[in-house]
Amino acid sequence: MTRRVHEVMTNNPVTVEKLTSLAEAARVMRDADIGDVLVVDGGRLHGILTDRDLVIRAMADNRDPAETTVQAVCSPEPVTVKPDDYVDQAADLMRRHALRRLPVRTEDGELVGVVTLGDLTVERDPGSTLAAISAAEPDT
Repeated sequence: MTRRVHEVMTNNPVTVEKLTSLAEAARVMRDADIGDVLVVDGGRLHGILTDRDLVIRAMADNRDPAETTVQAVCSPEPVTVKPDDYVDQAADLMRRHALRRLPVRTEDGELVGVVTLGDLTVERDPGSTLAAISAAEPDT
C-alpha cells in the first residue's frame, strides 16, 4: 500500500515571521535542533530558510545577522506538497528540484508539516545508514 505524506511528515513545522533577524532564526534552529525554518508572513508561507542559506547567502556576503531579515536570504515560494499526496510524489518533487525538504500545506494554505529527505528515507529504506542517522535522537 502506498503511503501518504501526512503519515511520514514531521508535524508542527517551526516558523518565523519574514522580518525576523537572521540571528534570531539561527537561535530558533539551534534550540529546535533543526536545519530549517519556514518563513511566514501573517501565517502564510513566504519561504524557507535553511542553515545553508545562512552560510551561503548571509555569512559569505558579510551580512549583519542582527540587522538582516530572513526574507532577504530565504528561498521564496518553496515547492510544497499536500498531506494527502503520495510519498512517491514527494520523493519525485525532491528529486526533480534537488530539494531536501518540502513544506506540507493543506488546500487552503495552512502549514501542517514538513517532509524531509530523512523522513522519506526512513519510510522507503529503513535499513539504510541514512535512515538510521535520520531516526536517531540528537546528542544533548
